[in-house]
Amino acid sequence: MTVSPAELDVILLSLKVALWCVGLSLLPALLIAWVLARREFYGKTVLNVLIHLPIVLPPVVVGYFLLVLLGNRGPVGGWLLENFGISLIFNWKGVVAATAVMSFPFITRAIRQAIEAVDRNLEVAALTLGRSPVMVFLTITLPLIIPGILAGITLGFARALGEFGATITFVANIPGETQTLPLAIYSLLQTPDADTAVWRLVIISVVLAFVAIALSEWLTRRSVQQLGGRDDA
Repeated sequence: MTVSPAELDVILLSLKVALWCVGLSLLPALLIAWVLARREFYGKTVLNVLIHLPIVLPPVVVGYFLLVLLGNRGPVGGWLLENFGISLIFNWKGVVAATAVMSFPFITRAIRQAIEAVDRNLEVAALTLGRSPVMVFLTITLPLIIPGILAGITLGFARALGEFGATITFVANIPGETQTLPLAIYSLLQTPDADTAVWRLVIISVVLAFVAIALSEWLTRRSVQQLGGRDDA
């Protein structure tokens, strides 16, 4: 299967966006997941709803909100442009922003479920022995939730690869700049006699998703085996 230079650009841009999306989302998702799992506070329900809104809202609506907030005349986008010269409209940075917003709930939810599955008695026992909350998290909670983190990374990466509605609404469909795999497939579907190219990109999408899931499963098994060995020791 021969891939054209234009298709290679689409593939590389999609991978670049997905990796940046996961990399930028992971630490904030870990923090918010821990807060939602371990803390009770006024407004927790509101925060939880806001985090999960992109899952239930139409992606086009999310893209419109991003356009209003992060556009060059928006309150956040205008501030970024004026103070740092950063524009998120019609470039790959905007694609990262759109995919990060759509992927964040999936990453956060997977990590939160992993944290909630950890026996709190282990954390309480470590605290009573004099360990600080930070050390308890780093030495007890974090190792136990690694499978959940890997699951979140996989879900976020896959969601970023497949994101369409928010991206095309926020940053349009510009070849070589914002055109990821879903947008390229959409464009080809509007082109006569492009069935072969469509199938190539569809197969590549399936292969990338398969590799991401298989890698996550392998890493999860490795982490569980290492935790089992540590417990035996």
